[in-house]
Amino acid sequence: MTFNGLKTGFISALALAASVGMAQAKTDIVVAMQLEPPHLDPTSAAAGAIDSVLYSNVFEGLTRFGADGSVNPGLAKSWDISEDGTEYTFHLNEGVMFHDGTTMDAEDVKFSLDRARAEDSANAQKALFAGITDVTVVDPMTVKVTLDGPNGSFLFNMAWGDAVIVAPESIENIKTTPIGTGAFKFSNWVQGDKIDLTKNADYWGTPAKLDKVSFKFISDPTAAFAAVMAEDVNAFVGFPAPENLPQFEADPRFQVLVGSTEGETILSTNNKMPPLDNVKVRAAVAHAIDRQAIIDGAMFGYGTPIGTHFAPHNPDYVDLTGNSAYDPDMAKKLLAEAGYPDGFKTTLKLPPPSYARRGGEIIAAQLRAVGIEAEISNLEWAQWLEQVFRGKDYGLTIVSHTEPFDIGIYARPDYYFQYDSAVFQAMFAALGKESDPARRSELLTAMQEKISGDYVNGYLFQLAFPTVANAKVMGLWKDAPTQATDMTGVYWAE
Repeated sequence: MTFNGLKTGFISALALAASVGMAQAKTDIVVAMQLEPPHLDPTSAAAGAIDSVLYSNVFEGLTRFGADGSVNPGLAKSWDISEDGTEYTFHLNEGVMFHDGTTMDAEDVKFSLDRARAEDSANAQKALFAGITDVTVVDPMTVKVTLDGPNGSFLFNMAWGDAVIVAPESIENIKTTPIGTGAFKFSNWVQGDKIDLTKNADYWGTPAKLDKVSFKFISDPTAAFAAVMAEDVNAFVGFPAPENLPQFEADPRFQVLVGSTEGETILSTNNKMPPLDNVKVRAAVAHAIDRQAIIDGAMFGYGTPIGTHFAPHNPDYVDLTGNSAYDPDMAKKLLAEAGYPDGFKTTLKLPPPSYARRGGEIIAAQLRAVGIEAEISNLEWAQWLEQVFRGKDYGLTIVSHTEPFDIGIYARPDYYFQYDSAVFQAMFAALGKESDPARRSELLTAMQEKISGDYVNGYLFQLAFPTVANAKVMGLWKDAPTQATDMTGVYWAE
């Protein structure tokens, strides 16, 4: 922030203070993001903001995602798979301790997996654990997981934030005082402001280079721009004002990383709420949407159009955007055929991210042009989770699904958009048992075509992931293969 008319001596004092601050910041960093977690237990909530802060930093799983989306060893250093693919024997790293000083062993793995798959589990991705029939402690450093059938995605599933390993004694306070095994320990949470992590001096693996990480929460795009420009924050991941990126690119103080994500941004549709339970009405909604206008207007050109719930960078992606091409006349025709020649009214409930708020205004105008009145409600994140995700009290909403390879959510009839297709469910079940790459590709193609043809949701764009950071900050992930801000390899250049 620039002030005019200050005396030279005061400016020199400020410059000296800034230089001292930079020296201190060599092992400390302030990282900003738009959304604050509702609580700090990644195993009992759908909010990706929890993983954004805690994944890999505080909590770890048997396997973990790398910056390139690969699945790598985590708390398990290796594993054996039975010939029939139904038994996974994990060999754990030795000397791993939770942040409270207790030992992490096979009993903790069994507790975590049994808790996640329990009948009363609050895990938002309980389906990841549905195939587990038994978890057996072989010895303190070995655990065997038995499945009801072969599952080619099992190691991938174990890398999700929902599958991290937790200690039984930490559960009572896990939502406010998370205790994991990661390279950083939870230190402090000033709700509405920031979360502080400190280096775990007793970390079992490669130690973190930073001594302290502060995650700062700034929801307003204008405030985000001001904070970065003033260097109040050292990095802003998922920067919410893409219109400002050229300005940062031209400023040598900063670096701009624009990566890809697993975030399919969709106009989520309540498939059981009339008249949206009518496929022709959903098709009309899809044809009323001009994707490029939304990408240009809400994201300033950053984003890749999609026609189904699948990432374009995946080799099995099928471009089905033509199935729901922008065609207002077709939208009106479909509405008339469905019995709504004069359109209808519904709700459009929007969470805080700028892609949703900005995109929602554009989509509401596009729908209005074909006779659909979508009443906008701007919700805070906790409200959205309560009303939309859990309560299913909505007609339309906009959200980016940032979980990797998550087309399987369409096989869950109780999921918040309430799509119930026995055909799709059978395809997904077959995919889980299939190991032949060619056959898996065929199934994934058919699954993409099925949900696109059923117009389950309005498929908008694959979310870009822009990060603006101090030019001296090294080791940040460019892409977002999962919703995480992995700080374990981040450091300041000299």
